[in-house]
Amino acid sequence: MPSPPLAHAIGVEVLALLLAATCAGCDRPETLLCDACRQGIRPAPLTRRTPAGLLVRAAMPFESIAARCIRRLKDDGETMLARPLGAALGAVLADVVESQAEFDEPVRLVPIPTSRGAFRRRGYRVPELLIRRAGSVPDRLLVLQGRRTDQRGLDSASRAENVRGAMRSRPMIEGGAVVLVDDVVTTGATFDEAARTLREAGVRVVSAVALAATPRLGERNVNASETRSK
Repeated sequence: MPSPPLAHAIGVEVLALLLAATCAGCDRPETLLCDACRQGIRPAPLTRRTPAGLLVRAAMPFESIAARCIRRLKDDGETMLARPLGAALGAVLADVVESQAEFDEPVRLVPIPTSRGAFRRRGYRVPELLIRRAGSVPDRLLVLQGRRTDQRGLDSASRAENVRGAMRSRPMIEGGAVVLVDDVVTTGATFDEAARTLREAGVRVVSAVALAATPRLGERNVNASETRSK
């Protein structure tokens, strides 16, 4: 337990952080996440299929408040946001794990690996951090190998080509069903490559989970129309 002087110093630093902070969702001052924006990152589950047919469940669409909060976590180092975002992810993970209960085997949550450059820049691996904040334990079965360009701005075919051969599997000492986990899914190419890598190593990959999914074109149009009408 911290000594009184140390506890006071920690309290002063936390207060200073809060006073300097702005809400990740709406930029309201002196808070990391206001109550209204906290409601904006509650689970709103949706499903996707990757190009190879892997089922993906996402906790929310990657737009509006959720997108801003995730960017603040990934790009601005605001790791305190991992707790409410992890809670949303955890709600979906719990459903996925429960759906596998009938097979009577452990479910292993395998994060999509983070590049060395991203880890050096941030000091943490976003998918692993989210899994831990969801109350689960990440199983680092995948590692990156070689170099690849940033996926942002690439179309579906280019994304698939960019990640081909980018991962290798660690030895899987024990069995179990694998659920892949990432922060944001766009086309699903990364999930497909991760699943292919693990399956070639004899691992059973059952599905994937993402914190957020980039809306498809039709969904963007609907959301934009709804926004304009309000």
